[in-house]
Amino acid sequence: MVDSTPPASSAVVAAGDEETRVLLRGLLRLHHFRVDGEAEGATQCLELIREHHPTLLVADVNLAEGSSSALVGEARRAAPQLRVILVAPASRPPTVTPDREKAPDVVLLRPFRIRQFAEALVPSAAGPGRP
Repeated sequence: MVDSTPPASSAVVAAGDEETRVLLRGLLRLHHFRVDGEAEGATQCLELIREHHPTLLVADVNLAEGSSSALVGEARRAAPQLRVILVAPASRPPTVTPDREKAPDVVLLRPFRIRQFAEALVPSAAGPGRP
């Protein structure tokens, strides 16, 4: 008998601010994601990705160390199938490259609604960088 149960959805959270990490972790758990780890900066986040092989990375643009754009590119190299959600303030949205290897799947602008977060978790036909 073959088990057809899909693998558990797992995530890593990266944000320089502890309150942001707590918020993102809570929202992920609310949507039944297992949070394998949290990081303040890019280096620690990449270590977690290599160790746990999550299906999702939710990263804030404000990291304690490193840049979010470099993190996205390095995370994609470490785990090509990783879904990446980048959270940024609406007042300073990041420039998104059309290059799939360096672009997040979704840019989620703060403040956002829980429904918008839930929609960002699901792959769509909109393509990289589109909410």
